[in-house]
Amino acid sequence: MDVDEGDVLNYDVVVIGGGPAGSVAARFAAKGGADVLVLEKRQEIGSPIRCAEGVSLSWLEELELEDIDSSTSRVMKGAILYSPAGHELKITEKLAGDEVGVVLERDHFDKDMARLAVKEGADYMVKTSAVGLIKEDGIVKGVEAKNFGKRFEVRAELVIGADGYESQVGRWAGIYESLKPKDVMTCFQYRLTGIDMDPDYTHFYMGSDAPGGYVWVFPKNEDTANVGLGIQFSRLNGSKTPKDYLDEFIESHEDYKDGEPVDMVAGAVAVSHPPEKVTAPGILLVGDASRIVDPMTGGGIVNGLKQGKIAGEFAVEALNEGRFDEEIMQRYEERWRDKLADKLWRNYMAKETAMQLDDETFDKIIDALSEIDLETVTIGAILEGVKKKYPELVEEFEDMI
Repeated sequence: MDVDEGDVLNYDVVVIGGGPAGSVAARFAAKGGADVLVLEKRQEIGSPIRCAEGVSLSWLEELELEDIDSSTSRVMKGAILYSPAGHELKITEKLAGDEVGVVLERDHFDKDMARLAVKEGADYMVKTSAVGLIKEDGIVKGVEAKNFGKRFEVRAELVIGADGYESQVGRWAGIYESLKPKDVMTCFQYRLTGIDMDPDYTHFYMGSDAPGGYVWVFPKNEDTANVGLGIQFSRLNGSKTPKDYLDEFIESHEDYKDGEPVDMVAGAVAVSHPPEKVTAPGILLVGDASRIVDPMTGGGIVNGLKQGKIAGEFAVEALNEGRFDEEIMQRYEERWRDKLADKLWRNYMAKETAMQLDDETFDKIIDALSEIDLETVTIGAILEGVKKKYPELVEEFEDMI
C-alpha cells in the first residue's frame, strides 16, 4: 500500500504491531467484518527473531487451527530440568506447560499468523511506524504514522496496541508506568550448532548460572539448538553481562562448549504481575504490550495468542454497538482476565519467591520431584511433591498447596 505525505486512511480497527498477538487480533476482527489495518515497523514480519521459540499446542483448537506444521522446527517429547548439582527431572510434553510442545521457526510462524489475518481481509503495511495517537474529546481515534519518511494518519474507531515489551502505544495512552527492575528479565541467546544433547527434549538449568532466571536449550534439530538465558535485571551489578553469564555456562558444560554460534540475539521481557488496566477509551493492548508474559517462564506467545482472539472478537462487538467508552472497554478487561489473570498472579507470586532461592534449595527441589510421579505440573503439585521430602522448604507456602 502506497501513501503520500498528509494522507488520511480510514479503518474500523488499526493494529500497531504485526507479531502473533497483533495478527490474531486482526484476524478475528476482520473475520467478524471489521475493516482492519496492521502497521509493522520492521521491514519483515517475524524478523529479526527475538524468542526462544518454544510453545505448547494447547491453543490450536481455540484459535481454530488444525496444526502449525509449516512453521514447526521440531516436536518435543517433554522437558528436562537440571539442578545446579546435576539432579534431573524429566517431564512429559503433556505436563510441561505452555513453553514445551514444539520448537517453532518463529519467523515462519509470525508470517503464517499474518497470512491468516490477510485471508480474512486484513491489510498490512510494513516498514511503517506509529508515531503518536490521535485523540478527540479524550477518546483515541487513530494514530499518526510514518512510512519511508512520509507522515500520514490512520483514522480508526479502535486502536489495538500490539507493539511489545514497554509498549510505546501503552505509554502514549497513559495506560501504565515503567517496570520495576525486579520485574524485567534481560536475555541473551545463541543458536549453537555442533552440540551434543537429547534433541527430543527441551532443557532447563536452574540456579546461579542465571541469577533470578534460568538457562534454556531448545533443540532445532539433532545438533543445533537455541541456547540462552534470562537474568533478573536487578541482579546485574555491572560486573558481568547476560552474554558473560551465558558464555561461562557454555564453557562449563561439555555438551555445549564445542558448539559454534550461527546467530545471537539479546533483549528483555517483562515478568511482572498484570497491570491494573490495559485499556483506555478507544484503545486496548494485547500480547507483551499488555504484560501477559508468564512471570515464571518468561514465555508469552500462547497467552498473547489467546488474548489476541479475545481482542479481535471484542473489537467486532464494540463496532456493532458503536461504543468505545471506558464502560464497554471494561468488557475486554474482564474477558482476558477471566482466562489468564489468575494463573499470571499465581505464577508472579511464585516467581517472587523462586528468585530468592539458592543453589542448595534448587538441588533439594529437583531431587525431591525426581522421586515422585507428577500427574500435573502446577505450583501446588510441585510444593506438595517437595513437602514429602523437604517439608521445611514449603512451610511458608502452605496456602498455595
